[in-house]
Amino acid sequence: MSPTPSWNVRRLPGAEGRVFLVTGGNAGIGYFVAEQLSVTGATVVLGSRSPAKAEIALASIRARVPGARVRSVRLDLADLASLQRAVESMEVERLDAVVHNAGVALDDPPRRETGDGHELMFGTNHLGHFVLTRWLMPLLSAAPAARVVTMGSFAAKSERLDLDDLQSRKDYRPKRTYGRSKLAQMYFGVELDRRLRAAGSTVASVVVHPGGALDSLTPSRPPVHVRTAGARLGAAPAALLLQGKHAGAWPAVRAVLDPAVSGGGLWGPRVFGLRGEPRREAVWSRLADRSVAARLWDASRDLTGADPGAVSGRLGHAR
Repeated sequence: MSPTPSWNVRRLPGAEGRVFLVTGGNAGIGYFVAEQLSVTGATVVLGSRSPAKAEIALASIRARVPGARVRSVRLDLADLASLQRAVESMEVERLDAVVHNAGVALDDPPRRETGDGHELMFGTNHLGHFVLTRWLMPLLSAAPAARVVTMGSFAAKSERLDLDDLQSRKDYRPKRTYGRSKLAQMYFGVELDRRLRAAGSTVASVVVHPGGALDSLTPSRPPVHVRTAGARLGAAPAALLLQGKHAGAWPAVRAVLDPAVSGGGLWGPRVFGLRGEPRREAVWSRLADRSVAARLWDASRDLTGADPGAVSGRLGHAR
C-alpha cells in the first residue's frame, strides 16, 4: 500500500458551512463520530430512532464543544416508508456527507422482522441505509464533493453472504446474521462507488470499520456512556490490542473530512486493523467480488423498490 498523508485525529480541519448526517449518532461509535465532527464547525445532524436519546446526546456534545452546531432528526431505518419524510424533515439544501453507522445487533434467538417483513438486522443495517441513500442522493449531489461513508465491522471479515438466504429464513444464527448484515453494508459501499463513478457523479462512497472497539475502553460521556472504575481495570489487558469507541470513530471521521480519501477505499485502524490511527487498507478480497456485489444490489433493489445508484436523469429514481 502507498503511504497515506499524515493525519492528526486530535487536530481536525475546519468544515464550517458543511452539513453532515450521522445515523445512530446518539450512542456508541456514532456518538463519537458526531462529537468529533462537531469540533470542525460543521452542522452535524444526529439521526436517531429515539428523540429523547438524541436530546441527551446533543446536550453532551454541546457541553464538550462550545458553540457546536448540532441537531437531530428522527430516523427509523427499520421503517423504510418513513425515510423519505425523515430526509425532508432535515430541511437542508445539500448534504456534504452521511455516515451510515446505525445498527441493530441481536445476541439471541428468536429471529425478528421489521414492519416490512425483513429480518431485523439485515433490514435495518443494510436495507435501511440502502433506501436512505436513495432519498439522500439529491442532497449529496448538490454538494461539491459529498461522501457516503459506510461503517462496516470486523465481524464481517469472517462471513460470507448467502445470496439465496439473505433474510436468514432457513438458518438463523444471530451473531452470523449480524456479521452478514454488516458485510452486506460493506458490499453496498464498494458497489455504490463503482456505480457513482460510472455515472460521472461528484459523490464518492467510502467504507470504514472501527476495528476492535469496546465500551470498557471508551471514555465516559455521562449519561450517554458511563465507564466504571471496575470496567476500566478489567479492560486494561485488552487495551494492548483493542480500543475504545472514541477511537473506533476515527476512520469514519477521516473518511468524511480528509480530501485525500478517495471513493472505493477501505479505511480502518493502523495496528492489525484493530486499534490505532486511521489508515487506508487493502479492500478485503471478498469485497472485491463484483458478481456478489451486483447480485446483492439487484436483490436489495427488488426488496425495497429503490435504486440509490440511479443518479442520471431523475436522481435516485425509485421504481
